[in-house]
Amino acid sequence: MLSQDKLDRINTLANKSKSEGLTNTEKEEQQSLRQEYLKNVRKSFKNQLRSVTVMDPEGNDVTPEKLKQDKENQKKH
Repeated sequence: MLSQDKLDRINTLANKSKSEGLTNTEKEEQQSLRQEYLKNVRKSFKNQLRSVTVMDPEGNDVTPEKLKQDKENQKKH
């Protein structure tokens, strides 16, 4: 998870961008922070998906094979 300081900095840069614009250095920093944020969101989402089991109305496990394999690979590591 991203630290609160980094989240605050993302918000500060976003607000400054809307109000007065950013310098090239600030734009690079903003892009870097956004990439780090997105990386963390994707990782969190993938971890959440790994805990999901898909069931059909009859109660059969219909979890996609790719997700089942990913779950198994995660258990091994």
